[in-house]
Amino acid sequence: MKGLFKSKPRTPVDIVRQTRDLLSFAARSSESRESKREEKMAELFKNLRELKSILYGNSESEPVSEACAQLTQEFFRENTLRLLITCLPKLNLEARKDATQVVANLQRQQVNSRLIASDYLEANLDLLDILIAGYVLESQHMKKFFDYIQLPNFDIAADAAATFKELLTRHKSTVAEFLSKNYDWFFAEYNSKLLESSNYITRRQAIKLLGDILLDRSNAAVMTRYVSSKDNLRILMNLLRLFAAKQNKPPDIVSILVANKSKLLRLFADFKTNKEDEQFEADKAQVVREIAALELRDRP
Repeated sequence: MKGLFKSKPRTPVDIVRQTRDLLSFAARSSESRESKREEKMAELFKNLRELKSILYGNSESEPVSEACAQLTQEFFRENTLRLLITCLPKLNLEARKDATQVVANLQRQQVNSRLIASDYLEANLDLLDILIAGYVLESQHMKKFFDYIQLPNFDIAADAAATFKELLTRHKSTVAEFLSKNYDWFFAEYNSKLLESSNYITRRQAIKLLGDILLDRSNAAVMTRYVSSKDNLRILMNLLRLFAAKQNKPPDIVSILVANKSKLLRLFADFKTNKEDEQFEADKAQVVREIAALELRDRP
C-alpha cells in the first residue's frame, strides 16, 4: 500500500522542462525574495547535476542512449540553451562546471542521425558572440588588447581595435559588471596606453570609445566614478590641448572644434577646480587660446 503513494521517477524530459522553468526564474530573480531565490537556485543546481548524470552516467550505471536522445531533443526544442547561457553569471562555480559539461556533451548527441545542437547554434549564432565576449572579458586575454591595438602592423592593430570595441559595447550588462569589477586596472591601462599613446589615431579612437562607454546608461556608475577623478580630468584636458594645438589638424577635427567653439569657450570660462592647480590652469589657458584662434580657414 505504501508503494502506491511513492512519487513517480522523473523522466529526462521532465528534468529538462523543470530546468527551463528554473532558468526562467533565475533570469528574473532580482524581483524575488532572497529565501525563495536561494531555494529555486538550489533546485536548479540539483537539476544540472541530474542532467549531467543522465548524459555521462555515474558510478553505478552507464548512460542510456534513449534517455540521452530524449534529453537532447527536449533541451533544444525550446530556448533552454539560451536561458542557460544567459544565467551562467548567476550560477556558483560547481553549477557552472556542471552546465559546461552538459552543453559539451550535448554537442555530440545525435537524434535521428542529426547533431541537433549544431542545427540550433547555426540558427542562433548570437549565442557564440555572448559566450566569446564573456570568456574574453573574464580572462587575462583582455589585458593583451591594450598592446595589440598599438602594434605597428596596421591590419592586426585595426582588427584588435575593432574586437576591443565590440567586447566593450555589445553585451551591455556583461560589460557593466566587468567594468565595475575591474575598474582600477582597466582604466589605468586605458589611460596610460591608449589615451596617452604617442599615436594620434590611437588617441582619437580611444576618446571616441571612452565616450561610447561612459555615456551608455548601463555604465552610469562607472561614468560617475570616472568623471570624479582629477587625474582623469587632467588626461582629458591634455588630450583636448593636443587636438587644439596640433598644427595639421584633419578637416573634420577643425570643423568640430569651430562648430563648438563658443560652447567650449563658455565651458572653460565657467570651469573651476576645487583646488588651485597652476599646471592645470596653464593647460586650460593654452586650450582656450588655441580654440579662440581657430577658423575654418585653418583647414589643412
